[in-house]
Formats: sequence, structure tokens, C-alpha cells
Amino acid sequence: MSEVTEEELEEIEALFVQTATGLASDGESLTLVGLSPQTLYFADRPNREVGHLPTSRFIELWDEGDNSFAADPPNAVVSFTDFDDVPPADAVVILMDPQLDGDTINYAVEVLEGKLPVGSGPCTLFIDAFGRPLTPVSAAGIHRRERRRMRRG
Repeated sequence: MSEVTEEELEEIEALFVQTATGLASDGESLTLVGLSPQTLYFADRPNREVGHLPTSRFIELWDEGDNSFAADPPNAVVSFTDFDDVPPADAVVILMDPQLDGDTINYAVEVLEGKLPVGSGPCTLFIDAFGRPLTPVSAAGIHRRERRRMRRG
């Protein structure tokens, strides 16, 4: 299998998904523990592509290219997948400065919407495509529209 490049991912406007068994946060950083070794990516029309790359490769791509995540930090939605009675509210964040250490990744974050819990169980991080600001078609924008639709109900 050949390594996917930043240009290929940018061309198909790939969105990224990371899953972990737990999360810790102090409001300025987000740490995913028990991180899957693979970061999933997918793209909708017209390409409809899906794949995965080692999370270490995802981190290598962080500062590659003109529209890199280092130059234009991505928006992301943190969603919680396991909870007792009341799920923590999802949060929309900007991700910066990833630090990968084994099955743990730490991001500096700016919270745009919601609040990150101090800790949680299993969670999923949905990360926007390279060079995509908070727009109506970004993952964060889709998340916001869905929440508004659910409130109107």
C-alpha cells in the first residue's frame, strides 16, 4: 500500500476521524488516551473515498503543504460514545500542535463551542479537511447545523 500524500488528501477534501478509549482535558489541551493506531479519512461527493493511515503519518502531514494544519489549524468535533445516563455535550474545538506518544495524543485546543470535560470514556474526534475554515460544509459547521435542527425538533 502506498503512502497517501497531503496533496491527495487535500484534493479529495478528506475529513479525518480519530477514536480513543478516553479523553482528558484542562480546557487548553485535549489528550486522547488509548488512541487507535489508525486515523480514518473519508470524502464525500464527487470522490466518495475512504481509507486509513497510521496516526503517526497523519501527524507527519500536519505541517506539509501550503494549506497545512500548521498554517491553518483545523476545526474538530469531539463526540462522546460511551456514558452513563447523560452524555457530555459535544464540543467544537480548533486543534493545534499535536504531540503523539504511543497510543496517546495531545493537542493544544481553543474551544469554539461547548465545554470539554476533565475526563471521559470512549470518544471520537472528527477533524476538518486541510485548509477548510469553519464554513457551512465543515465538520464543525455540519455539527452546529445538526444541533440547531435537533433543538427545533
